[in-house]
Amino acid sequence: MSRPLHRGVSGGVRISGSSNDLWDSQMKDKTEKEDLDRRGSDQSYVSLRLPFRLLLPDNSTPKNGINENGFAADSLVSGTPRSRHKLAMLLLKFSLVLIVILALTGSFWWTISISTSSRGHIFHGYRRLQEQLVVDLWDIGELSLGSPGLKELEFCPLEFEHHVPCFNVSENLALGFSDGNEYDRICGQRLRENCLVLPPVKYKIPLRWSTGRDVIWFANVKFTPQEGMSSGRVTKRMMMLEEEQIAFRSESPFDGIEDYTHQIAEMIGLRNESSFIHAGVRTILDIGCGYGSFGAHLSSSQLLTMCVASYEASGSQVQLTIERGLPAMLGSFTSKQLPYPSLSFDMLHCGWCNIDWDQKDGIYLIEVDRLLKPGGYFVWTSHDNNIQGVTRTKGNKKMGNFVRSFAENLCWEMLSQQEETIVWKKTSKRKCYSSRKTSLGPSICSKSHDVESPYYRPLQACIGGTQNHRWIPIEERTWPSRANLNKTELESYGLHPADFAEDTDNWKVAVRNYWSLLSPLIFSDHPKRPGDEDPSPPYNMLRNVLDMNANFGGFNSALLGAGKSVWVMNVVPTNGPNHLPLIMDRGFVGVLHDWCEAFPTYPRTYDLVHAAGLLSLEIGQQRRCTTLDLFTEIDRILRPEGWVIIRDTAPLIESARPIMTRLKWDARVVESESNSDERLLICQKPFFKRQAS
Repeated sequence: MSRPLHRGVSGGVRISGSSNDLWDSQMKDKTEKEDLDRRGSDQSYVSLRLPFRLLLPDNSTPKNGINENGFAADSLVSGTPRSRHKLAMLLLKFSLVLIVILALTGSFWWTISISTSSRGHIFHGYRRLQEQLVVDLWDIGELSLGSPGLKELEFCPLEFEHHVPCFNVSENLALGFSDGNEYDRICGQRLRENCLVLPPVKYKIPLRWSTGRDVIWFANVKFTPQEGMSSGRVTKRMMMLEEEQIAFRSESPFDGIEDYTHQIAEMIGLRNESSFIHAGVRTILDIGCGYGSFGAHLSSSQLLTMCVASYEASGSQVQLTIERGLPAMLGSFTSKQLPYPSLSFDMLHCGWCNIDWDQKDGIYLIEVDRLLKPGGYFVWTSHDNNIQGVTRTKGNKKMGNFVRSFAENLCWEMLSQQEETIVWKKTSKRKCYSSRKTSLGPSICSKSHDVESPYYRPLQACIGGTQNHRWIPIEERTWPSRANLNKTELESYGLHPADFAEDTDNWKVAVRNYWSLLSPLIFSDHPKRPGDEDPSPPYNMLRNVLDMNANFGGFNSALLGAGKSVWVMNVVPTNGPNHLPLIMDRGFVGVLHDWCEAFPTYPRTYDLVHAAGLLSLEIGQQRRCTTLDLFTEIDRILRPEGWVIIRDTAPLIESARPIMTRLKWDARVVESESNSDERLLICQKPFFKRQAS
């Protein structure tokens, strides 16, 4: 069980003089106490080195040796109350040093005196004692200096309601970025503003899944009814604008989405969209996704569609997609590769995405090819593709001709064209590239340019992924069998099957325990006992999960195996092992990210944030950010009443616990179910409301 946080200020004991001096003594006591309180309030936030500072005396003296009463300071005058207080504190510090030295010395001699066969077990316990000593010294420091460092963070100004750090078009223009690069994500070295983002005044908790997929609250997003009415015909027929809500008709036969997806399936040679999964299509990247209706409709067919669109200062299609509980993030093709490894998706969809594919010598199409798995599909729908379109201009016709010609040089096969939609299939044969005419099409990337960690990496003008061991046609690995890799496949990723199996089993146990801890709280309006089946929708409040240190994707796999109706954003930190190719090949979605930067999403995105071993990964490295920066970012992207589960070593959990107080989170520490060295820090973000002005 967890130990409560102890707060307070230290004080000395003063013995008064004779009764005749009682009034003077009391007044002097009051003056000294006020002086001590003023000094205590100036102390900075308690850091890890605080306990050791307490063991050293403070040798500072007043300027010019003159004290506040105008007399010379004399540290040897032991008869004054101040000198007695200093002497008492010095004796206390000396005693602490002596106790620590004696404890460590005795422990050392005891350790070397035991037999060699038992040293391993003793060392394990000794290490835990050392860790507990550090925590205890930390608590002593807090008791000695009080708790002014644990001041709660302030709330952010109004303009932060929908703010996404690192996307600042006006600032980027001032820095000289142009040609579309001003819309890129540029974090730079600016200091973070550690404050808590409040939701809009009329914000409401999203409706429960799956109702919330098709109905959202107007007040929760930066979108007005006027903007909806001014949208294009496609947008207007996919949503209904009501007084307080936006209703999306992703399952309606009248919105055109069902007919559209059925048409794409037929162009590929399938019966309908339900057959996508059997043809090897599981993950889809939807570029410029509108409001997510394409992915929302396909979700009922076990397809996982990631929406990616550029940042829009006036309100974003990504934000509306996120509010619906669907996979989405901010991203752009403008100048950098998207943060996914090569050969990541089974299909890329561009439905009226407004990308000029013929610009920059076709480099955007090369990026599409890099992201597609062998045998994957590129679906392009545009008004410019309609041969009978009366609005077709010479420029549009030129772009269409360029795309058709360039796609052939990329070894794509054009399967079909119907009205405004064209479908290509990427080759699954490597020899196609060598059989091309050398003068046509982009070259093959060298190994030095064909990397699987494309974080802030410029767009490449060469074809990537052709030399990768992951070059496997999508028809050979269908869902759900692809989530469970065989021995040969695991060895190609450098993993031992036994280690992978152990990781899988551990996460199955962890998910059961997580749900036992959270269920009585999440489902408080629909009581259930731990271990019982979850209530059927719409009672399941967890729509999405952010896994900040996904490793092999074991948490994602365990959630699916347990029948939880959630999708997971698997994040692979850039300063750790890159297992993102493995995660994508298992049929999950994920992204590379540096957690010293803001995540490319809007505030209030996720229902549950999970981080296992992230603090251990970050500690000891020369980082540009603090633990407070990390948790403030978690608070930004977590919706009100959302949950956080931090899993790490006991000392790191204890060191992070005071930050929860500053964030105003409700938190408790729970012992791990299988590892005595681990702890769980389970938190919930309160729902703070901004007062209407």
